Amino acid sequence: MAPKSSQPRKQRKFKYRASLHLRGKFLRAMLSPQLREQYGRRNVRVVEGDTVEVMRGDYAGSKGTVEKVMPKQERVMVKGASVVASDGTEVPYPIHPSKIMITKLNLKDAWRKRALEPGKEESE
Repeated sequence: MAPKSSQPRKQRKFKYRASLHLRGKFLRAMLSPQLREQYGRRNVRVVEGDTVEVMRGDYAGSKGTVEKVMPKQERVMVKGASVVASDGTEVPYPIHPSKIMITKLNLKDAWRKRALEPGKEESE
């Protein structure tokens, strides 16, 4: 379900008030050119275990696996993208899914594997 209005304020309101099952749809990231050709789609929902490359921001160019997906905050934790806290510990840095590219998919889930078959639509 998408917002029907073209007004930015109503689109923001829809996004902020969206329920968790709809927020999952906001967690889509683009596929690498090889995966795009293989699966015939441009983007897919990010799940834990996917190997990704950060495309924008301070961690651009870094590669790692997805450690955690946070639908409520609309962010993804990537191994290798972390900041040093004031007490010296490394804390993972949250990254928006639009700033990453999936280079290898985690296909341990049979449902996801079936949904990625050519001609099938992935629904959340």
